[in-house]
Amino acid sequence: MLEKLEIKRRSKIYPQITLNPAQGIFEITGRSLPENTTKFYDSVIDWLVEYSKDPNEETVFKFKLDYYNSASARKITDIFIIISKIKNVKIKWYYMKEDEVMKENGEDFSAIVNIPIDFIEW
Repeated sequence: MLEKLEIKRRSKIYPQITLNPAQGIFEITGRSLPENTTKFYDSVIDWLVEYSKDPNEETVFKFKLDYYNSASARKITDIFIIISKIKNVKIKWYYMKEDEVMKENGEDFSAIVNIPIDFIEW
């Protein structure tokens, strides 16, 4: 089993990322505005590629983003493409009640990978 990958939120421009197969926690939370998204997300994408080769029986991936820039959107799309290939994956997209744009963004990701997403107001 892969070791846990955890990226603590260093400032308001970085999300917190927890990928912990032992506890079944797969989560990206906060804002995503890093200057170099490739450098920031490379370890996450590499980890997910490895995880997808031998995933848990069920994977629940939670996105709790309140804002992200267009460069982050490209990396989040890459993440969606990888996790959409995992058997028995469930994706939960959290959005603030008043934030219809963030809900629509989740709907766009759902359409890109052609898998259903659970939308949850918080």
